[in-house]
Order: sequence, then structure tokens, then C-alpha cells
Amino acid sequence: MEQRQRYPSVSPVLFKAMMSVEAALHEAVEPGLLHLVKLRASQINGCAYCIDMHWKDARSGGESEQRLYSLDAWRESPFYTEKERAALAWTEALTRIEETHAPDEDYAALLGHFSAKQAVDLSWAIAAINAWNRMGIGFRAAPGVVQARGAGGGGASARVTEVCSGL
Repeated sequence: MEQRQRYPSVSPVLFKAMMSVEAALHEAVEPGLLHLVKLRASQINGCAYCIDMHWKDARSGGESEQRLYSLDAWRESPFYTEKERAALAWTEALTRIEETHAPDEDYAALLGHFSAKQAVDLSWAIAAINAWNRMGIGFRAAPGVVQARGAGGGGASARVTEVCSGL
């Protein structure tokens, strides 16, 4: 598939705003959990660019292959904590919002493991990855370009440059 637009250069102000949101999310949400949430939403949405990037980031951050390979079957897999399960259920509920309408039981489970602020921050992370997925799919971002971010991240400006090279 051919890329439709290099959307970061076509709309740099909004792209930079999204990258600022990303920087804030990396401060607000535990890195390992953030990688799982981003990867799971990207799997649901079928965004090859984001799956590639977040798989690499998760591996670089220390996530095991076993847990990553099992992520799309996390409900049937013993490899995730109850806290991660609550976050993954909320990720699926918000990503599939037209089907789920964010069930009360998923929200209650979330609040069983996260403070109100953490639940809101996680919800922003889910909203952001869904937005990125729609941009990646809509403009046919090609997977395989971005290298792993890892635990340190390399800084927001370095990441903007690298991500843009793939878009």
C-alpha cells in the first residue's frame, strides 16, 4: 500500500500537539502498562504501523515475547496481573466504544486497581492511541521504519524526528 500523505509535515502544529500529549502520557502512565495498552488497541484496530512500533517499544522496555504473543488472548492467558487485566478490559471497551458503551463493570474493575487520576490518564492514553491508529491506517503509514523506544525513550524531540521519518 502506498502512503497517502506525510501528515506530520502537512499539519505540523497538530502533529506536535499530539506528540506533546504523548510526552505527557509517558510521564503519567506506567511504561510497561502503556506499551500493552497501545499494542492491544492497535491490534484491535489493525494498525500495522502502530503494532510494529509498540511491539518494538515493549520488547525494548523489557516485556517478554510470551506476554506479547499472548496479548490478543489476554483473557484466556495466565500471564497478566489483575491490574493489567482491568486496564486491557478498559482498553477494549473504549476502543470498541460503538459495541460496548464502556460498561459499568469494566469501569468498576478499573477503579479497583487505579486511582481516579490514573483511570483518567489511562483513558487519555487509550483515546490517543486510537487517534494515532486512525491516522496511521487512514494515511497508510508503513510499518518497519521506527526503532524501539525502550525505557528511556530518547527524548520527545528525537522521537518526533524518528516517527516522522516513517510517516
